[in-house]
Amino acid sequence: MDLGIRGKKAIVCASSKGLGKGCAMALAEAGCDIVVNGRNAELVAKTAAELRERHGVTVTEVVGDVSKPEVQKALLAACPEPDILVNNNGGPPLRDFRELDRAKILEGVTQNMVTPIELVQAVLDGMAKRGFGRIVNITSLSVYVPIPGLDLSSGARAGLTSFLAGVARTVIDRNVTINSLLPGKLDTDRLRGPHEAGTVEDPAAAAARKTRISADVPAKRLGTPEEFGQICAFLCSVHAGYLTGQNIPVDGGLYVSAF
Repeated sequence: MDLGIRGKKAIVCASSKGLGKGCAMALAEAGCDIVVNGRNAELVAKTAAELRERHGVTVTEVVGDVSKPEVQKALLAACPEPDILVNNNGGPPLRDFRELDRAKILEGVTQNMVTPIELVQAVLDGMAKRGFGRIVNITSLSVYVPIPGLDLSSGARAGLTSFLAGVARTVIDRNVTINSLLPGKLDTDRLRGPHEAGTVEDPAAAAARKTRISADVPAKRLGTPEEFGQICAFLCSVHAGYLTGQNIPVDGGLYVSAF
């Protein structure tokens, strides 16, 4: 399917690896020029090179934590008039809520609620004026399904969800949509657990880990960043202009609800 977004410009936050990279790859495949971002300069450069080589699009690299105002400024300087914004950021680590102090709580809320709101504020009016805009927020299935230990991440992302639900309805008449993708168990470093950067997992151990983790998933497997990215790209396409304010689980059927 031609997504109709060839030549569009996309900012994809935290896109040097994992789900963000999957989204950047799918948008580049659709012909979008990409601003790729991450905290590790080496990984950002590697992903940028891969995007250019595989899809022949223009790729701009912005290194840094997207939660920092100066990094947000750099992203917007690299792409002053984006057509697409994919909000993504790492979440707080698994931690008992009793261990959270005010500083940790504020950091988590800044990462997963304040930062995407700030970026939406920066790009929304320009998108509306130009008559096209697609904003996709990568949140978490924990917005719907509480996960003890991820309370801060869940709370911040749920706050973002509610905040943008009303905003989404104010701009769809100008062909700007805001939707969220809620990843369940996808095959990323976050599910692999602590490991040294660059280490290769033993294939047998990896297979056993994935089988164990996905045992309660109806699909009986972990999702991939690549298929997650393709769903994101469709939400950014010209075909998704009548879909806004929605929260779409990408979870292999893990979230059980008839409605």
